[in-house]
Amino acid sequence: MKARLIPVYFMSGKNEDFDRQLANLQGLLAEVADFLEPIALGSTVPEADAVVFPQLLGDAFKLIAEIKKIDLPLLVVTSEFGTVAMWDWEIVSFLKAEGLKTFAPYNLDLTKAICKSLAVKRDLQQTKFLVFQDNPGEGFQADIFKRFYWWEDQCTQDMKQKFGVTIEKRSFKEFGEAAKQISDQEAQAVWKNWDLETPGVSERALNSAIKIYIAVKRELAGDASIKGVGINCLNESHFSDTTPCLAWNMLFEESGILWACEADTVTLITKYLLHKSLDVPLMMSNVYPQLVGQAALKHEKIESFPEVPDPENHLLIVHCGYLGVLPKCWSTEWRLRPKVLAIVDENATAIDARLPAGDITLAKLDHTFSKLMTIKGELVDYAQFPGSDCRNGAVVKIGDGHRLMNSFYSHHILLVTGYWGPQITNLARVFDLELEEF
Repeated sequence: MKARLIPVYFMSGKNEDFDRQLANLQGLLAEVADFLEPIALGSTVPEADAVVFPQLLGDAFKLIAEIKKIDLPLLVVTSEFGTVAMWDWEIVSFLKAEGLKTFAPYNLDLTKAICKSLAVKRDLQQTKFLVFQDNPGEGFQADIFKRFYWWEDQCTQDMKQKFGVTIEKRSFKEFGEAAKQISDQEAQAVWKNWDLETPGVSERALNSAIKIYIAVKRELAGDASIKGVGINCLNESHFSDTTPCLAWNMLFEESGILWACEADTVTLITKYLLHKSLDVPLMMSNVYPQLVGQAALKHEKIESFPEVPDPENHLLIVHCGYLGVLPKCWSTEWRLRPKVLAIVDENATAIDARLPAGDITLAKLDHTFSKLMTIKGELVDYAQFPGSDCRNGAVVKIGDGHRLMNSFYSHHILLVTGYWGPQITNLARVFDLELEEF
């Protein structure tokens, strides 16, 4: 995916400086942008993702009416380093004050991130997410699962209206039966091409996990528009003798297909925006603030939270017994283990993996798809509670746990390795999202 950019020039400035800077940008941004033929300010603007000004002139103040006719974002990249030139700050400020969506990146990585976000915005119009489910909320733990918004038709419609992405639903029951019909021999032949640790996992359990991978690949075959997939794997786990965790790892590492645990499409679209725009390692998990207290402890079957200096500003992150589904390529440690949760088949498996300690960003779209929450944190440690539903969870420190408790969108949240505040700020502007930062 590349952004489609239209270079725009002022009639008084179509000179060697413009041509030189345009050629420079074409080289610097070759991996993330395609440049169309330059046009003069005031000309009809062809279809594209944004216009780019390789050069700004003081004429902009007098020609603001012409600039306002451009119904695309404005990308100002006027220095030889692929950034805005500091001499253009006044013009950029003027354009913003006039209500124009103007991007003035101050380092090359930001410029590239903006281009990627623009390309993702266009690409989503032809993107599908495939989910396997039958009657969400009617299976196990119905009292919990009936509360989740991502299964509502309104959610699917609003996501389509906002981003253009289509949710395609297929039967989990039929999919589960088809997976079981795959032979052990075929599963074992596929496994020979992979080198993953599976301590304690029986041959039958491993075969079943691989069959899910094979079955999903068959469902994806022939439709390149499907770029994300999910299964209602807990609530309707009676339709399968295993879980899709291993399949999500294999599909991502093989072809970049993103996944959503429990078919949570709100988390999936958040993941898609962030990963495709910023090319960052990320995963989804459950968040348990220590401020929640006994309700969280009971659910995870543990007696107490990890001891930390300021517990009100700490979170325990755990999903399905461990940190959650994390591809091996992004892990410091990775193993496939026997299942932990009672809600899934005895034959099921789960991934036990770790993100690197250090800076981390938590992120999630709200249910209206108008706001994006980001939380700056630090992954400080991992906590193990043998015999519980938290065999290996992450301990994350944030700045203000009480503020977060009054602002949460969901128990599902994304963990993004590193701090990406400036990049996410520009991403939010590309997608017309209000950014709620912590």
